[in-house]
Amino acid sequence: MASFGGWRRQVSYPSVVPRVSSTTNGSSRVIAIHSTARWKSHFDASKLSTQLMVIDFTATWCKPCRLIEPAFEEMAAKFTDVVFVKIDVDELMEVAQAFQVQAMPAFFLLKQGKVVDKVVGTKKDELQRKIEKHKI
Repeated sequence: MASFGGWRRQVSYPSVVPRVSSTTNGSSRVIAIHSTARWKSHFDASKLSTQLMVIDFTATWCKPCRLIEPAFEEMAAKFTDVVFVKIDVDELMEVAQAFQVQAMPAFFLLKQGKVVDKVVGTKKDELQRKIEKHKI
């Protein structure tokens, strides 16, 4: 688990909706969010949906984040009724601050804009169990 600087500001967002992002392997069901406007649009839309959203807070320099990425992609392919989102904390610091991300990888599970669970670290089995629990 990579350490991440402590943030003080609290903002209130949490969610997303579509999915489709290219990767080197072809298409992915993980939505990569690169702007605050896009995040806000997805989050606002997710508040109106009962669909589970899983956010992966990551960073390019975070080795554990890179190690769990294939498992996250596999979960996105397996759980087609769940929205999977990836946010780079260095690109969207204000969103990471809103969720009080302090270590990575950090996975937040949201329903209707509210955090229902989270997993910090490369605990893929725990993440999968929590997705199965909350996707209903």
